[in-house]
Amino acid sequence: MSRTPDTVVHLLRHGEVHNPEGVLYGRRDGYHLSELGRTMAERVAGALADRDVTHIRSSPLERAQETAAPTAATHGLEVVIDERVIESTNVFEGKRFAGGNGALLRPSAWRYLWNPLKPSWGEPYKDVVARMMSAVHDARIGATGHEAVIVSHQLPIWITRLHVEKRSFLHDPRRRQCTLCSLTSFHFVGDRITQVSYSEPAGDLIPAKDRTAPFSAGNAPEEKS
Repeated sequence: MSRTPDTVVHLLRHGEVHNPEGVLYGRRDGYHLSELGRTMAERVAGALADRDVTHIRSSPLERAQETAAPTAATHGLEVVIDERVIESTNVFEGKRFAGGNGALLRPSAWRYLWNPLKPSWGEPYKDVVARMMSAVHDARIGATGHEAVIVSHQLPIWITRLHVEKRSFLHDPRRRQCTLCSLTSFHFVGDRITQVSYSEPAGDLIPAKDRTAPFSAGNAPEEKS
């Protein structure tokens, strides 16, 4: 019989960002939550209000800190800023993907697309996993016997989940199960992950047009395994 998890670390993706230009904002400063994004963050705080959260850390980017704030306030906690859970680097940062002038339609971009397993267009996935798992274990230690929340970004969260589940890094970005303000939760017994669960506290707030857009993959079911 498996033991009941004694510590849970939730990876929380930030909420919707005000991005009228539709660019891949990556690690750029100045991108804040939209009004809807702030509502999403409040929704997550409500969903976690009765949970035993004793530790919160966040990516240094504004959108992540703003997402962390309501949950931190609800539990009376200080947010630890952690560079290890920041967004991944990407050569397409600052460029648009949607519409007829999307970055991937330009031949000059094709030289970056030769190896999706690495990936050749940005930070190596193995490096993302190494920094994220280091932060996850520090959060686990900081919340031993309780629950921790780490506010990060879609790609780092998804790649970390693929690693934990021993799945290939090769994937379709449109099918990442990691919507805005979703929770990817690692359940620990000691220092070992025994279960991964997923939920979307703000899933119903995601606009219908965004649910099938690249990098959204909305409407995913909750997983309980």
